[in-house]
Amino acid sequence: MRLIAAAASTSLIVLAAACGASGEAPGQSNAAAAPRGAALETRAANAPDQRPAFEGQTRAPAVRTDQAMIHRVVASGLEHPWGLAMMPDGRWLVTEKPGRLRIVTGEGRISEPVQGLPRVDARGQGGLLDVAISPEFARDRMIYWSYAEPREGGNATSVARGRLSDDGARVESVQVIFRAQPTYDGDKHFGSSLAFDQQGHLFITLGERSDKPMRPQAQDLNSHMGKTIRINADGTIPQDNPFVGREGARPEIFSYGHRNVQGVAVQPNGAVWTIEHGTRGGDEINLEKPGANYGWPEVSYGIEYNGQPGPWVTAREGTEQPVYYWDPVIAPGGAAFYQGAMFPGWDGDLLVAGLKDKQLARLVIENDRVVGEERLLTDLGERIREVAVAPDGAVWVITDQDDGKLVRLSVAS
Repeated sequence: MRLIAAAASTSLIVLAAACGASGEAPGQSNAAAAPRGAALETRAANAPDQRPAFEGQTRAPAVRTDQAMIHRVVASGLEHPWGLAMMPDGRWLVTEKPGRLRIVTGEGRISEPVQGLPRVDARGQGGLLDVAISPEFARDRMIYWSYAEPREGGNATSVARGRLSDDGARVESVQVIFRAQPTYDGDKHFGSSLAFDQQGHLFITLGERSDKPMRPQAQDLNSHMGKTIRINADGTIPQDNPFVGREGARPEIFSYGHRNVQGVAVQPNGAVWTIEHGTRGGDEINLEKPGANYGWPEVSYGIEYNGQPGPWVTAREGTEQPVYYWDPVIAPGGAAFYQGAMFPGWDGDLLVAGLKDKQLARLVIENDRVVGEERLLTDLGERIREVAVAPDGAVWVITDQDDGKLVRLSVAS
């Protein structure tokens, strides 16, 4: 094991109370109670002629946390970390995109690579991606990971599971429980995040592989591309999945019409939310509904990344609108709903990692709508890939850099 100095970097952030706040407990936001205020986002839109489908769908009002906060770099030297999952003993599983899985302690000690993982295709956006622990980890020590799997003729996203050995040195009895089809020779839009719901179903998010010839597969129910997948923990298919028994449809599909979903979070009430890399001006937050069509590539906000208008509309009957979208984009990564005593005013808020703008977005959710937005860790100056909440209420993130870091955000003592 190698020791990375804890507290290598510490920054104190003191945030004033929101303008107009009155009688709030420390850490509370007044977004729900106050009239709609000035939008947090003030930059010019990429698609200025597009209009949201409803008020608050984009450019939510700014909110601020009135607690003093501090972030501490706990570990560094990780190579493009992608996935983050806490084990019951407080240690973290962290994936590195080139194909390594590490165990990192709360004091910053990084293990040697865990042995036994299959080979990955670490080109472009591919590699070793997300990681999750079994809901029964204390009993079965099973872990799950997604990765770009090299295959004859190309690659695609796969999900495997295995038992983490008692000493944490290797995974045993590795089994691939899902393989996205079809195989494609590309290096973009693999997805893919993993999350278990309260019933033990595993949600897997997938991209449509980016290239224009592949985009229509997001609407093709015989393809896994551009879909949210729902399977059981052993890889079998829940019989209440929306397309079970439908001819020409893959039964693992839960929803479709997605572009590149790299975040998924389960709300305390059991609702599943996905975070999607959209077009230039079209990053989305979606509330998942079984069998729903989220539109891509026929329905979207934003424009093509080359600056040209896209061949799509912003709304169409039979497709779902995003709960929220960013224009300009933040390039969202992973997400987590906040529950914890450390920041009581954040309870139920959605935390979304931001790659392009190097920030962590806090979104105040009320009645399935975004009513306020705050941007945190902006002074860290690194691409934030994933976020998780520890049992004590501290927020942990990893940064997607050559010298990637594990960072803890907490109240200042």
